[in-house]
Amino acid sequence: MTATTDSAGARGADPEDGGAAVGAVPVRPARQAGSPPGPVLGTGLAEPAGIPGDPPAAPPERRRTASGPQAVQDAAARAVRHLLDRQDPEGWWKGDLETNVTMDAEDLLLRQFLGIRDEATTRAAALFIRGEQREDGTWATFHGGPPELSATIEAYVALRLAGDDPDAPHMARASAWIRAHGGIAAARVFTRVWLALFGWWSWDHLPELPPELVFLPPWVPLNIYDFGCWARQTIVPLTVVSAKRPVRPAPFALDELHTDARRPFPATRPAPLASWDGVFQRMDRALHVYRRFAPRRLRKAAMDTAARWIIERQENDGCWGGIQPPAVYSIIALHLLGYDLGHPVMRAGLESLDRFAVWREDGARMVEACQSPVWDTCLAAIALADAGLPADHPALVRAADWMLGEEIVRTGDWAVRRPGLAPGGWAFEFHNDNYPDIDDTAEVVLALRRIKHPRPSRVEAAIARGVSWNLGMQSRNGAWGAFDADNTSPFPNRLPFCDFGEVIDPPSADVTAHVVEMLAVEGRAADPRTRRGIAWLLAEQEPNGSWFGRWGTNYVYGTGSVVPALTTAGIAPAHPAIRRAVRWLETVQNEDGGWGEDQRSYKDPQWAGRGASTPSQTAWALMALLSAGERESKAVERGIAYLVDGQREDGSWDEPYFTGTGFPWDFSINYHLYRQVFPLTALGRYLYGEPFAPGEG
Repeated sequence: MTATTDSAGARGADPEDGGAAVGAVPVRPARQAGSPPGPVLGTGLAEPAGIPGDPPAAPPERRRTASGPQAVQDAAARAVRHLLDRQDPEGWWKGDLETNVTMDAEDLLLRQFLGIRDEATTRAAALFIRGEQREDGTWATFHGGPPELSATIEAYVALRLAGDDPDAPHMARASAWIRAHGGIAAARVFTRVWLALFGWWSWDHLPELPPELVFLPPWVPLNIYDFGCWARQTIVPLTVVSAKRPVRPAPFALDELHTDARRPFPATRPAPLASWDGVFQRMDRALHVYRRFAPRRLRKAAMDTAARWIIERQENDGCWGGIQPPAVYSIIALHLLGYDLGHPVMRAGLESLDRFAVWREDGARMVEACQSPVWDTCLAAIALADAGLPADHPALVRAADWMLGEEIVRTGDWAVRRPGLAPGGWAFEFHNDNYPDIDDTAEVVLALRRIKHPRPSRVEAAIARGVSWNLGMQSRNGAWGAFDADNTSPFPNRLPFCDFGEVIDPPSADVTAHVVEMLAVEGRAADPRTRRGIAWLLAEQEPNGSWFGRWGTNYVYGTGSVVPALTTAGIAPAHPAIRRAVRWLETVQNEDGGWGEDQRSYKDPQWAGRGASTPSQTAWALMALLSAGERESKAVERGIAYLVDGQREDGSWDEPYFTGTGFPWDFSINYHLYRQVFPLTALGRYLYGEPFAPGEG
């Protein structure tokens, strides 16, 4: 895949088809539920006060315009045009999905391991990695974040592969910082696995992950279905890698990354036996002993079973689960089991990884961890519809057609916990039929419900299947996770191997909110299952009035998801929970009128609701406040002014900060389309009111 903008692969819509280069965007009249645009107050672009860390630099090319009703209309019209210009002729939208340089470093290490690393790819990847290095020699995992040891080690090794001299100033700064912070021994397990592939670390000093794990039935603790789907797809191939313990010749030594190269494996004191950590550490020791005595036939049968499991889950485009990490480890595992690079499974897998690459104008190559076309398309359709684009506009109809074509009507791993449930839903990516997700399904239904399609029966049938599947995926506690039902085992996160982030998929407030909102729009607000979801959300509210955000950063996202869902489901704006949420949002609004929240809020409560203002997070706060009946409030007026004044001439917004979440704190995401779709949604709802009347209850 190639891209020179943050919409990888988007080529723009045909002007004759109602898409690109329209001179004036047709909009519908204000909704009955809305009121005429009021005065937009607020001045400022002052930096947020009292926020820990360095103040952000003002983004370039911001619009400077007098605030007022017409300015809001004009801003929405510009944003509509900008979004229409970015639609692919097939009907989808997709922005870049930016994470951190470990994706790029591991891509080079994979190619080195397989013997296929080429000069052009290496040079382009190194250009990107160098561009992300900070003055102190380190790399972070999100914009403006603190240095991160594992990311810095992997980036350093990648640059060594690219030929950078370890004595060069930028490399010397990096290695000095790595040594000062514990060296390779202090890195996460995944980093040390990559280094073990080349003998830079010892397999004996890594947690054991036996392939016999695949034989555990679903009712036994620590079976593979106790893990979230992303972890499951990664761990199964890693059991093969762990069993095989391959070592390729290292092209250079890495002594400079140890605190003491003579003692690269410093002893660590085990956790107390009475603690869970102590129990699992000793279990790992037992597995290391088992490795020496594991029956050869049993181990071979386990690896053969793992290989079948992997191959059965390869998608039509060659990837696994539509995400990069499982694809990388699956390719390594199959290669170790004798699949040569010319085998169709391997060839398709490697080709799929090339499609995760975004080539930038300066020649740099960034690897996406995942691609988000279904998510981006349903959010874009919602934004355009809520901003007044007619429901039968060709761009919306094309989007609906594409989304309908992406519906998944086959059974996946979710059926292990929900056997007998009929399929029907949507995934996040272009190809991921085995793992549709509940969040995308809810938002696609909400998008389709806004579009007037020439074949309404087709839309109704797809919506009915999606609603039925989502209802069937409700967890026992009344809430919803992202991919599985009741994926709440307390054990996987405690394994010594699982130090790379969240490995289970428990229900979350943001996903549950989106499902509740969808059910209310579908006339099911009074359904007992919806009411259980509402009760769970009300019980999950934080004492300060916010909600935790699992898949977006963080309390601003959670609150921006839950409040519109509750009011759509019939919870009155005067309800105490809604009032508490409003008060919290008002207290965390920045002086410039916007809202922002740093990824550090996942670790440090002092960061909750605090950070440099961003367009997407400002929009989330506004969506909550508008649904709570606060349209005429000072907070809303200032927030709208922030969006209008911060818009660029082309109708877009800048947003270098990461406002998406893969694993809370451990893996952060900058969805490049968030800065476009959510501000437009907020502006549209400010102009035209809420898209749906409150449900029953």
